[in-house]
Amino acid sequence: MITDARVLQPEFTPQEVEHRNQEVNVLSNALKPIMNQEPGETTLLLGPSGAGKTCIARFTTERLRENVLDINSQYINCWQDYTRFRVLYRILEGIGQTVDIHRRSTPKDELLDRLCNYDGPHYVIILDEVDQLEDKSVLYDLYQMRGLTAILITNREEDLFSHLDDRLTSRFESSVRVNFDKYHLDELVSILEARARWGLSERAIGRQQLALIADAAAGDARIAIGILRNAARQADQQGTEMITTDIVEGAVPDGRAEVRRKAAEKLRKHQRVLFEILTDEGEMKPGELYDEYCRRVDDPKTKRTVRNYLQKMEHYRLIIADGKKRARTYRPRTDLS
Repeated sequence: MITDARVLQPEFTPQEVEHRNQEVNVLSNALKPIMNQEPGETTLLLGPSGAGKTCIARFTTERLRENVLDINSQYINCWQDYTRFRVLYRILEGIGQTVDIHRRSTPKDELLDRLCNYDGPHYVIILDEVDQLEDKSVLYDLYQMRGLTAILITNREEDLFSHLDDRLTSRFESSVRVNFDKYHLDELVSILEARARWGLSERAIGRQQLALIADAAAGDARIAIGILRNAARQADQQGTEMITTDIVEGAVPDGRAEVRRKAAEKLRKHQRVLFEILTDEGEMKPGELYDEYCRRVDDPKTKRTVRNYLQKMEHYRLIIADGKKRARTYRPRTDLS
């Protein structure tokens, strides 16, 4: 049944994208000057998780590479590479200049000097989850580099700008903005139809079953693809030639749980402690949560940073935030919706 498992993975970049033509066009126009050997425009991709931001950034960059002979590109997930050193290292890695760099002994300034002296082909950098950078001064470093164009991805503009100093804010206020909305049900069905066509045997799943998956995903393409992947896996294990409604219904909880588990696995030390506290204690007020967090770690982050962590976990459907300001509470998401 599964003819190409790659297309059922969330990181797969398709050769054609569904229902994001306007967003592709805006980003393509921002990068178009590169075709004339001029810098592209810094671009912010904004919107909820599972709306296609990362896919469109990668797709558009790859399409640019097809039309420009000399160009470099690098994708960096700032949730994993969240320090200034790691970001600079990954950028240098993309142009093959990390052979003699030692993570523990090479000073950050040396990495920056190498990038400042870079005079190769134009370089496009995709910074995903950019709001997760612990030291956002690296954005200022990148802004000053010639021959480099940045695509910044985040859920909400305020998640990024509320943590920038005035110097950085003024630099990025003129950036091109591409806003993404959640997918509608019919749009998700089209996306799933394409994935099924590329990755499953012919007639392996019907439109009715794809609609059930899309409805369960509630606008999130990551969850929709996760449910389809689990349904295909279950059908394959059962030796059936079609993904039935019963198989889809059985795959929905597993698909949702798999996406949530992968998000939880990305949590860094302090984020994981907060998540574990809520899992242990249940619903908590911000003050209670912060006090317990401070008791469990030796080097607690500021309340502002903790709020940022909690917002990110809320975006990824790991926790639920109810109420506002003093009335706000946080609790772990125990349902699979």
